[in-house]
Amino acid sequence: MAHGAAGLGDPLAPPPAPVGPPVPASALEAVAPRGVPGLVPVPPPVGVVDALPGEGTFLALSIDDGTSTEVVAAFARFAKDSGVRMTFFPNGRYASWQDNAPQLRSLIESGQVAMGNHTWSHPDLTTLGDLEVAEEIRRNQEFLATTFGVRDSPFLRPPFGAHDERTDRIAADLGHPTIAMWNGTLEDFRVLTPEELMAAARRWFTPQTIVVGHANHPAVTTVYEELLELIAERGLRTVTLADVWATPGQRIRGATAPGSVTTG
Repeated sequence: MAHGAAGLGDPLAPPPAPVGPPVPASALEAVAPRGVPGLVPVPPPVGVVDALPGEGTFLALSIDDGTSTEVVAAFARFAKDSGVRMTFFPNGRYASWQDNAPQLRSLIESGQVAMGNHTWSHPDLTTLGDLEVAEEIRRNQEFLATTFGVRDSPFLRPPFGAHDERTDRIAADLGHPTIAMWNGTLEDFRVLTPEELMAAARRWFTPQTIVVGHANHPAVTTVYEELLELIAERGLRTVTLADVWATPGQRIRGATAPGSVTTG
């Protein structure tokens, strides 16, 4: 596995009740074909995912953290202008997400952007007690719900990729059964030049890859055109993780955008 982030108890309370009424099966069947053509979502698995399943030409861009308001804003513009589908894993402690919530909400509602839980403050979960792990996850759940209306994401991405059986169990008990890892990276957990970032993209933008990037440093904002050209040149189609593994609510929200990109 390619690791894209460096710098690498007490009993739990009962899990919270699901939010919102169940989605009728008839409604789910009516919208099942929506989303990315040629891709039918399946229920989120329990356990770790670190690549897209099967064979195909899909690429999952996933963006973590969000220490920079300007970089988060640039990613939102990038998605809106290009049609690229991506999954964000915010840490709610960063004001960048509140600052850019109006721009992101419409993308989330359309299904072009999906959200997952990356904890509130980005600790190494394996160093915390059970109650501390649960609080990090719960607090970020509340942030995702109040800021973006996201209440049903099955995905937890553990900071630094650090997790174990105990933290996975706690995450599942709290509504995140799928631990979203990756098998490609933009290597931008550190400060890079644009040339270094593109070298990473050329290495890892391959079919069925989950690529991790970060909304922290500005280099990525200077190479959007090059990234789009690389995606088009290789015949890749971008997907969110919710396009691939979707709860009923996520399938209802699925957009009809094809995951293709617009260049120029």
